[in-house]
This record gives sequence, structure tokens and C-alpha cells, in this order.
Amino acid sequence: MARTVKDAKLDSRDARLKVKIGKRHWRGIHEGLALGYRRGNSGSGTWSVRLLQADGTYKLETLGAADDYAEANGADVLTFAQAQKRATERADEAKHNAGMLPGRTTVAEAARRYLAWFRQHRKSVNETEHALKAHILPELGDRRLSELKAPDLREWLERLATRPARLRGSRLDTKRKFKAAPKTEDEKRARRATANRILNVLKALLNRAFEDGLVADNAEWRKVKPFKKADEARIRFLSDAEGVRLVNACPADLRALIRAALLTGARYGEIVALQARDIDLRAGRVYISESKSGRPRHIPLNPEGVALFRAALTGKTGEALVFTKANGDAWGKNHHVRPLLQACKAAKIRPAVAFHELRHTYASHLAQAGVDLLTISKLLGHADTRITSRHYAHLADKTLAAAVTKLPSFEATKAALVEEVKTERSAA
Repeated sequence: MARTVKDAKLDSRDARLKVKIGKRHWRGIHEGLALGYRRGNSGSGTWSVRLLQADGTYKLETLGAADDYAEANGADVLTFAQAQKRATERADEAKHNAGMLPGRTTVAEAARRYLAWFRQHRKSVNETEHALKAHILPELGDRRLSELKAPDLREWLERLATRPARLRGSRLDTKRKFKAAPKTEDEKRARRATANRILNVLKALLNRAFEDGLVADNAEWRKVKPFKKADEARIRFLSDAEGVRLVNACPADLRALIRAALLTGARYGEIVALQARDIDLRAGRVYISESKSGRPRHIPLNPEGVALFRAALTGKTGEALVFTKANGDAWGKNHHVRPLLQACKAAKIRPAVAFHELRHTYASHLAQAGVDLLTISKLLGHADTRITSRHYAHLADKTLAAAVTKLPSFEATKAALVEEVKTERSAA
């Protein structure tokens, strides 16, 4: 262990005697490892260790007695520093048993541990798991973390960017299907953008492995940079006329979802998870409790939005879902995809829009109406304005037009021109 951490409540015997009897006090040593101290009814305390397991759960083990009254012997009676050393040894032993000591851990094992952590702390686990299974583990899964080199990772990233995109298929398909290889500049940019997102997943799991002590150095993957200017796509959004045609072409149950997206900017998963208790018709707002960022938010409604949710809430209270399918079942993942494609075809919207582009439509119309990007960012639930600015800044033309009206004219006044003429005559 490189150093001993400090803790004013545990450093000395006198300090530990002030700890409440029966209450365990924890002191983190590093990610996934903590040392615990608990005083018993007799007044003497014991040391314990809390270890993060590969499945995301924690394992608690007793290390020995504290030297509150007896002299430490480094075996069954331990000082604070000795208890830390013992805890670290137990962590290394656990990693050794799992084949995860630095130099031995593979990308596949690091990915398994990362997913276990991700499920506990993040929301978009399906997208992350797909990126791992489809793009990372097939080529890099058997590689040891200590063997990863920047040139190899760059070659892997280049292959991702030039490889044709996969087509969505049935789980029963035995062979994957792919789109045509990217040819146009926009298609190539899109593939580079996808490669960048997958690189972010790889770096995230490698950084967590480094923080957990499973690899001694993170310099190699830090050298690998994402493709530049890959995310500068033009955002697709519906015009007013297209939005009306799409709504009219939808069956009643899908129509309610489409209008909710257009009037709130919420994501599909956020909308179908709304419960009656999340809607405040008096205040005219919707409460999103579970979002992609993990931050809840309130979305205000205009009069049309209030009317939409009032109709959807008829006869519903408490935990009842606001939006359901025509047969009363809940909307599940991808249940909307085919009906939306059919509605786009009927409404003559080409190319067809995905549900997420309704969110872009909401934000784009706000930007064109002169709403500032900070407000749009808050309505969308973005962590900051960088993402908002990247997608919608070019649409804020009314805000820009209003800004330049603040400039002075820099035009010479009549009095100034007369004075100039007098000066010229005097000089003559």
C-alpha cells in the first residue's frame, strides 16, 4: 500500500473511544475498498473490510480486534495503519483469486465489472451493453489490459469508422445484416460519430479498471483521440405542416405519444413511463422523475399541452400510466417503431423520422422562436449548454438578429457633415 489514509475518528485510541457503541464507521481506502470500525458493548472495537464484488455487491469481512485496550501484535490485534494494510491485502487476494491482478485482467473481465457497476449507477445500460457485445469484446475481449497499445486501439477505431452499419434484425436471425459501405461524406461522418461513441464506452471501462487497480497505467488509451468534426450533423426536425400531417396519420394511441413528444421534448422512455401523479394540471407542468442524465426535471406545458394531458388523465390517478396502447397495455421498448414508420409513409414524410427527432423538433422550434439556449437546455434536461449549442445554435437566428439591432449606426450626423464642410472651406 502506497500510503496510509487519515481519519480523525479512527487514528488513535482516544479518538475511537468517542465513536458511538454499535455504530460502524467507514473510511474509504480506494474505489471499491473501505475499512470499517465498530465498538461493541464491552467498549472494545473490531476492524472489518468492505470489498466491492464483480457483480456490483459488497462483501463484509472481519479483520481483527482494534488496539483499544490490548497492545497491537499485527495478527489478531491491529492498529489503524495495520488494519488498512490487512484490508488492502484482502482486496489483492480477492483480485488474485478472480484472476484480476494488474497484468492479468482482460478487457472482457474489466467489461463485466464495469457493467455490474454501470447497472447500479447509470441509466443507459442497454446501449452500453450493446456497444460492448457488438463492437468491443469480439476484437478486444481476450486482450489483457496491460497489453493494450495506442497504435492497436487506433487501428480498431479506424475499422469501426469504415465498417458498414449493422441493420436491426430479429433475435432469431443467425446471421447479422449490414447496410452498404459508407460512400457520401455525411455517411462517413456518421460512421466516425458512431466510432467515437464506442470509443467513449471503451475508455470508460478502462478508466474504471485503472481506478480499481486492475491495470498500473492508463497512458496508452489516453493517447487515442476521437475523430474530429464527426458530430457536426444537421439535426432533422419537422416543419409545422409535417408535424400536423404526422399527427393526423397516426392511430389514436400513437397520436397521443407523438403530440406529447412535440409539446414536451421528452424522450420516448420518459413519456411512456409517466404516471398520473407526475402531471400537475393546475400548475401546467410535467415531472420527469427518471431521465437519461439521472436528474429529474419539470417541463412546463402550453395550453395545448395541458389539454392533451387532461384528456389522457381521464379516469386515472396515482401510479396509473398516462399513456397506454389501444388495448390498455403499456408501451414497451420499440413498440412504437413500426406504427411510426407507417404513419410517416401515410403522411408522406421522407425520409421517415425516428421518435427522437420529435425531441429535436421541439427544441428547434423553440430556438427559431428566439428562446435562449440556456432555457432550451434546461427544458431538455441537458447537463449543460454544450450539447444544446452543438445542435441548435445555428437555428437561433432570431436571437442573433435581435442582438445586432443593439449596435449603433456609426452614421455621420448632419451637424458633423456641416462642420466638416466649414473646416474644408477655412483651410482653402
